[in-house]
Amino acid sequence: MIPSIRRRPRSLLGPLCLAAVLAAPAARAADRPAAAPRVREPAVAGLFYPQDPATLSRMIEQFLAAARTEPLPGELRALICPHAGYPFSGPIAATGFRLLAGRSYDTVVVMGPSHYAALHAGSVSDADIYRTPLGDVPVSPKAAVLAGFPPFALEPSCRVERPEWAEQRPRPARETAGTWEHSVEVEVPFLQKTLTGFKILPVVCGDFDEEKAARALRRILDDRTLIVVSSDLSHYTPYATAQRIDRLTVDAICQLKPDAVGDSDACGHTPIRTLLYLAKLQGWQARLLDLRNSGDTSEKRDAVVGYAAIAFYAPAATPTVSAVPAAATGPAAPAAQYSAADRRYLLDLARRTVRDVVTTDRLPAVPAEGLAPELTAERGCFVTLTKRGILRGCIGNLQASGPLAQFVIENARNAAIRDPRFDPVAPPEIDQIAIEISVLTEPRPLAFSSPDDLLRKLRPGIDGVVLQIGRHGATYLPQVWEQIPDPTEFLNHLSEKAGLPPTAWRASDPVVFTYQVEAFKESERGTAN
Repeated sequence: MIPSIRRRPRSLLGPLCLAAVLAAPAARAADRPAAAPRVREPAVAGLFYPQDPATLSRMIEQFLAAARTEPLPGELRALICPHAGYPFSGPIAATGFRLLAGRSYDTVVVMGPSHYAALHAGSVSDADIYRTPLGDVPVSPKAAVLAGFPPFALEPSCRVERPEWAEQRPRPARETAGTWEHSVEVEVPFLQKTLTGFKILPVVCGDFDEEKAARALRRILDDRTLIVVSSDLSHYTPYATAQRIDRLTVDAICQLKPDAVGDSDACGHTPIRTLLYLAKLQGWQARLLDLRNSGDTSEKRDAVVGYAAIAFYAPAATPTVSAVPAAATGPAAPAAQYSAADRRYLLDLARRTVRDVVTTDRLPAVPAEGLAPELTAERGCFVTLTKRGILRGCIGNLQASGPLAQFVIENARNAAIRDPRFDPVAPPEIDQIAIEISVLTEPRPLAFSSPDDLLRKLRPGIDGVVLQIGRHGATYLPQVWEQIPDPTEFLNHLSEKAGLPPTAWRASDPVVFTYQVEAFKESERGTAN
């Protein structure tokens, strides 16, 4: 049983279906000319910071040399740093970035507030390269993964109001939330001067549910990921007033009180509150590194802007709550969560769905009340149809944004009439169709150091695998191990399913997630009707 997965071009872990199966695509990626990388060009070089690379490099080095910090009592996980023009906020930002000296990260998530776009999402960059005068930083393949978890999305359409200074810049073919946004961009040169070998995951934040965003971010975290939240504090108040307001704000931040950070307290209130919810989930603590305002870095004190550098760390005595290799700690299989009655209900629901959509093109209704909590929980699932033991359709979603029962209906409908590999199920076939439902655990990142390490950490027969390489992605359910028991062949076929050469998982920079399933089928209760 090899499921179909809708390949959303640049995001993976949302509702899924459609893809090639074991056969290689008609035109392999290796046979097609490589597309030119998409580059996010610098928007505020020469405005917020120097455009000349040598001048910019010297300025940051001077800021870092003057910064003073104390060692943290744990592992650094996140920073809050300001994003004003470097002469004003650079010294404070350097206090935070100085902590990166001697550290190494694979991925840096930079979250800044939107100043020019009307957004109700976290706009994840779909660029391949993020450019500054100091050079190019590759965008992490985790960007496409995060974009699959609401409220994040891959550069959603939005209204962009061009800033006045943008008239000095060439107008791009497409304006997105990130085109002119300075809040993310100004942090990148500091990262380039303090880290090497990292990839960036840029996010421009509009208004969204911060708790939901924290849970989504948690899904891509590991010990090699750093989060940088870009925000200034109070805006254009007298010096003494700013000192009082900003002290209250940083106290709320350091006490991990997201509800105490008001919209007017910081322009980056949304990413700050998201980080605070995440810190509470992860067991992190916060430490204030620096608190000043533009009155301290310039001579003007009648209307100042506040700046803070704050570090978040996992205390040394507390185990880090993060994504760990499934092979190291994952259960042999998820404990059975669904009772015999729950299983019968879902299988009957899928059966009614197939019958109704094939014969009347209608979907059965799910009662608004009275269902067991397990049936209304948000869970990913796949519905597999077979006919005389041969696959007839398989559609599913890795991540749900609604009740399980509703997604069983949708996936049963899609498997019956929308799987592109097969003709729609015809009425005479209905009674010959057998149904299996697979309910998924939440996909978790799998950490590995090399292709061979990846092979060692996969667990045939236990793990479903999500493979993400750039903008290509595909998944196999754990049941596919029955047909492809060799891990190397399993990943070769999965690469082909994603539209790539078989060995792409070895030669590229893949992101791998694993999950487990609780699967049940009609034959287990003695009937397929």
